[in-house]
Amino acid sequence: MKGQGGGSMMNRRDFLEIAAAGAVTAPGALADPARGPAPAGASSDREYWVSVLQRLADPVLTNLANGTLKARMPVEEAEGAGRRPVTHLEAFGRLVAGLAPWLELPPDDSPEGRLRTRYRTLTQRALAQAVDPSSADFLNFTRDRQPLVDAAFLAQGLLRAPRALRETLDPTTRERLVRALESTRSIQPAFSNWLLFTATVEAGLAALGAWWDRVRVDYALRQHAQWYKGDGVYGDGPTFHWDYYNSFVIHPMLLDVLDACGHEAADWESMRPVVRKRAQREAAILERLISPEGTFPAIGRSLAYRFGAFHLLAQIALRRDLPEGLAPAQVRGGLTAVIRRSIEAPGTFDADGWLRIGFCGHQPGVGERYISTGSLYLCAVGLLPLGLPAADPFWSAPPRPWTSQQAWSGQEFPIDKALD
Repeated sequence: MKGQGGGSMMNRRDFLEIAAAGAVTAPGALADPARGPAPAGASSDREYWVSVLQRLADPVLTNLANGTLKARMPVEEAEGAGRRPVTHLEAFGRLVAGLAPWLELPPDDSPEGRLRTRYRTLTQRALAQAVDPSSADFLNFTRDRQPLVDAAFLAQGLLRAPRALRETLDPTTRERLVRALESTRSIQPAFSNWLLFTATVEAGLAALGAWWDRVRVDYALRQHAQWYKGDGVYGDGPTFHWDYYNSFVIHPMLLDVLDACGHEAADWESMRPVVRKRAQREAAILERLISPEGTFPAIGRSLAYRFGAFHLLAQIALRRDLPEGLAPAQVRGGLTAVIRRSIEAPGTFDADGWLRIGFCGHQPGVGERYISTGSLYLCAVGLLPLGLPAADPFWSAPPRPWTSQQAWSGQEFPIDKALD
C-alpha cells in the first residue's frame, strides 16, 4: 500500500505479517445478497473484521508514526470548507476510539496477536508524534472548534485501553498529551452533544492522573439528563434530531464518562443504572434497524460516518451487556452484514487506501461542510467488539439471524417494547 505521493507505507515483512493474519478484502466480491459482499479469503467473521480494521488503520497509523500523515493524507471536503487544519486529528482520534479495545487484549503468539502487537506499537509511536511540537505531524488541538471533538474521541480511546495506551506512555509523551487535552478548554462547546466532548476530555485527564474539572463533567451529565426524550433517546440539546448522534456520541460517551468518573460523586453514581438501561434500549433499536440485506436507513446528519452509526450497539456488545433477548451471535451477524455492505461498496477507498466521502461508496454530496477525509474514520467505532477475545460467544457462537432477518423470512421474532 502506498500513501499519497507514492511513498511506500509498509515494508515486505510488514506486508507478509498482515497477509498471514488475514488479507485485506478484495472490493466488490459478492456472496449471498442477503448478507452483502463477502470477504475474499476470510474464514470467519472475526478475521474479516480484523481485515477491515487493517484497511482503516494502516494509512493513518503508519503515516502518523513516521511523521508523514500531513504530507500524504488527501483531504477531501466540500469546496471551500477549509478543513485541512483539523482533519488529521479527526482521523487519528476517531480511529483510536475504535481500535483501542482490540489493542487492550493481552498479547499472544497467534497471527492476530502478532498483528495486534504491531498495531499497538504503531499507535504508541503515532501518539508520540501527534503531541510532539517538533514533529511534522504535531496535531492541532486548539485552532478552530473541531479539535475539541476529536480530542474527546482520542481521550475515549485512552479510556478504553488503559494498559495498551495509557500505562505505556513515556513521561514526556504523557506530559505533552496532558497539555494537548488541557488546551482544548479554550474551545467553547455548543449547547448540544458537544458538552460530552468536554466531559470526555476531562475524564481522559483524570485517567492520566492530571487535574480535571469536575464542573465540566457535572454540567454535561446533568444537561443530558434534562434532554432525555424517552424510550432510550436523548435530544441533541433541547431539541430532538432524527439522526444517529445518540449512537455516534451521546450514549457511548455517557457510559464511558460514568465508568471513569462515576465513583467520584454520589449523584453521578446514581445515574449509572439509568444511563445503562437507556443505552440498552437504544442498542436494541439499532439492531432492529439493520435490514435483512445489511442496510440501514439513511437518516439525518453525518451519514459519511458509515457503520459508525452502530457505535452504541458495538459498545454494548463489547461490554457484554446486550439487552435481554438479543443474542451476541445475531448482533455479530447484523453488524458484519452492515460492515460488508459499507466497506465493499466500490469507490469507498481511493487508490492509496484512504477513505472517501460517502455513505455507500463514493458520494461526495453526502459530506456536509464539517466533513473531510479525517472525519470518515469514525466508522472504526463499529469494530469495538474486536476487543472481546476470540473465544467469547460474540465470536464463537454459531450464526443466528438478526431481528429483521427473522421477521422478513416468516420466522417467529420478539415484539418490540418501549422503555417506560
